[in-house]
Amino acid sequence: MLQTTDRTFKGLYHWNYFDLAMLLPYFAVMIGLSVYGVHRYTMVYNYYKNRKNYSPDPPRHFDVLPRVTIQLPMFNEQFVIDRLIEAVCAMDYPSDKLEIQVLDDSTDETQAVAQGLVDRYAALGHPIVYIHRTNRYGYKAGALDAGLKVAKGEFVAIFDADFVPPPDWIMKVIHHFAEPEIGMVQTRWTHLNRDYSMLTRIEAILLDAHFVMEQGARSRSGEFFNFNGTAGMWRVKAIADGGGWQHDTLTEDTDLSYRSQMAGWKFKYLPDVECPAELPIEMTAFKTQQARWAKGLIQTSIKILPLVFHSNISRRNKWEAVQHLTANLSYPLMIIMTAFLIPAMVCRFYQGWFQMLLIDFPLFTASTFSIAVFYLASQRILYPKSWKKTFYYLPFLMALGIGLTVTNTKAVMEALFGIKSAFVRTPKFRVAKKGEKSQAAKYRKRLVLAPWIEMFLGFYFFVAILYTFSNHNYFTAPFLILFVIGYWYTGLMSLLQGRFERWRTGKPESQDASPKPFPVGV
Repeated sequence: MLQTTDRTFKGLYHWNYFDLAMLLPYFAVMIGLSVYGVHRYTMVYNYYKNRKNYSPDPPRHFDVLPRVTIQLPMFNEQFVIDRLIEAVCAMDYPSDKLEIQVLDDSTDETQAVAQGLVDRYAALGHPIVYIHRTNRYGYKAGALDAGLKVAKGEFVAIFDADFVPPPDWIMKVIHHFAEPEIGMVQTRWTHLNRDYSMLTRIEAILLDAHFVMEQGARSRSGEFFNFNGTAGMWRVKAIADGGGWQHDTLTEDTDLSYRSQMAGWKFKYLPDVECPAELPIEMTAFKTQQARWAKGLIQTSIKILPLVFHSNISRRNKWEAVQHLTANLSYPLMIIMTAFLIPAMVCRFYQGWFQMLLIDFPLFTASTFSIAVFYLASQRILYPKSWKKTFYYLPFLMALGIGLTVTNTKAVMEALFGIKSAFVRTPKFRVAKKGEKSQAAKYRKRLVLAPWIEMFLGFYFFVAILYTFSNHNYFTAPFLILFVIGYWYTGLMSLLQGRFERWRTGKPESQDASPKPFPVGV
């Protein structure tokens, strides 16, 4: 079948149908991944090109401060809500112009804890109310919409349960709405437990890149960007003009963002205004969060892109919307690439090094090297003195991205086939320091099948590495090692989550899983 004995320029290679059947889909996938890779380069370019198109100071101020409603949506968050409510009640804003809504859909002890906290702070004179729904219709979007129907504010700020907004947050944001065309202002997330573990450090780099490069490039280039679901403020009229909160996708924030901007409202992003939050400390919690975002964005693309294409926005904005909303299609493409990788390697090996350097290397540069540029650039902007440390984390970051392929592909395919699922919350464990014990083990969830698939894929790529060594093809080995590390890391961390803690304490999980709720006032 393969008619060559020389793998250099002297050899004569003859194409055959098997090679075409393997290489055509392989290169089609690689080209698709390269399109998204080139887009990452474009965002870095647009960020630097438009870097000066930003001012942290509002161009004008309100003469009289408007009324603001703060919404705190939560579901079974008993271990973090006291921290959030305390922070919100400490905000520097006139109490007669402020309203705080605790939107609690909880089904566990959180109800009693939240009600007690609200009663305590209300007795101290804070304008806080407790709103509990007996069903979770619409999930978070439904809770926000229910609260909005009785809200008194002209503007509404939203904070998820794991956030801790600083006292001056409202005052830094509100005056940007003195411009009548501004419908939403988003601020940058920072991380309470960034240094807790290798996982949280990588998560922090991933989120930093989103908030620096993606949000920064899109906002400064005049393109559509999205509200991130929390740590932002809306003009209530902009929500209404966009069609209100809708719950037919898992990313109701992005859905409403596009509808509101197509209705004519302008958004602002303030990277200098920070809002700390807790990162997931366990692999399954992180994978659940990423899968929800992946599925929700594809659902939103199916719903929103037809409206975008028929709107009057520029072609550049339309193309950016396609790239933004469909980026998670790269995960199914990765699965296809995985299936064809070893057969393609065999075919390419016998075709010679020249063709590999001419074709494979440019595709690799576009699809993979762009990831390194994207994340390194964001860290250099945020941490100009220490950004070079990111080189150490870069291989693990790329490996983790690969390891998410199984769960995110499942999520994307569910969205494409219209399979609905509940809004699965990300467990909050209330930990900030390395070695600190989780208080919320009872919220821990496990994935049954996905970790074993990840372990198998890691073994598959390990075999691919052995093949490259047997043929002295050392050029591709480092790339394949990332796949092995990524799949085995995510698989093992999912299978072993919680066990390290039990081994350290000597207690069975059932004992760790029944912590007492926080007493009111702690």
